[in-house]
Amino acid sequence: MKSEVKILGLDTIELHYWLNDGSHTMDAYIFNRCEHEFLGIINEVTTKLKIQVDVEVEPLGEGGIRAWFKFAKKNEKAIKVAFLVYLLTQVLLTPLTTTLEYTTQKALEYIFEDRELKELLEEKKKEELRQEIIKIKAETERLCDSIDENKIKKKRSNYYEEASKCRKIEKITVSATDAEKTPDLISHDILATEFKQYIMTSDDLEPDCDDNATIEIISPVLKKGKYQWLGIYCGGVIQFKMKSDEFKNMVLTGQVPFKNGSSIVCQLVTSKKIDSQGDVKVIGYEVTKVYKFFENDTPIETPEGRRKRQKKEAEKNQMELFNAEDFN
Repeated sequence: MKSEVKILGLDTIELHYWLNDGSHTMDAYIFNRCEHEFLGIINEVTTKLKIQVDVEVEPLGEGGIRAWFKFAKKNEKAIKVAFLVYLLTQVLLTPLTTTLEYTTQKALEYIFEDRELKELLEEKKKEELRQEIIKIKAETERLCDSIDENKIKKKRSNYYEEASKCRKIEKITVSATDAEKTPDLISHDILATEFKQYIMTSDDLEPDCDDNATIEIISPVLKKGKYQWLGIYCGGVIQFKMKSDEFKNMVLTGQVPFKNGSSIVCQLVTSKKIDSQGDVKVIGYEVTKVYKFFENDTPIETPEGRRKRQKKEAEKNQMELFNAEDFN
């Protein structure tokens, strides 16, 4: 049946490096670093999807340089391997502006909503298979949420950054196919001029902002200078910069007493960056506003806290006014 070739037969990914000089050779270091990053993507996806496969590499082919990655099943259902192969090709073809969530959703739709596969499942005699695939789809969809988007982005970025160093590469064709390498099943070209769409320009990530953070102060800074405070946040010890000039002045003028167990409620900004392996690292903390501090366990509102409260009350009153007008 055609659907078994098109969907259930997918088990191989081809990476075809087209070279602009007509040769069949490229820098071995660049080639191996590219393959290393692609294997890193494979490892992240297979681990999070809990799909056990052996990844085997076949001999290189000519026509530029062609490398095949065959996913040998280890007691896995053919449809899970087909989904894995299709998702991996789409991950490599997805530019930075497209989210991993969107990519995985489209992959789920492509594999599990395939017309011929649905026709197969609608046959009454295939009821057992239908129930099995429904279960596989639900489990796969749930596990997709655990794939680390930052790791995927970084390793994909590394892949194309390495490929861009080889001036001979004209384009890369990414294909999903079957064991017989049936042509034109799923195939897409990425031109060398498009590589920059896949490369991260900075390792810095969007900072996290906790606008209601409670920090127990271990060591405040009681004099001017670029010294960092020490405190406990979410059970861990952190060093942070105090960026609220208002609160620093209150501390320096003795308006804020500190003793064992003193805490503040504040806006805490956490700066992060991604390392070469795609792991997220915290590189710093900043307290930008302080809303409350505690004196003998009694919360004392700061001017910044008062302004925040008044703003929220004004917004609430405005909403209530609009709602009342709706009934007039």
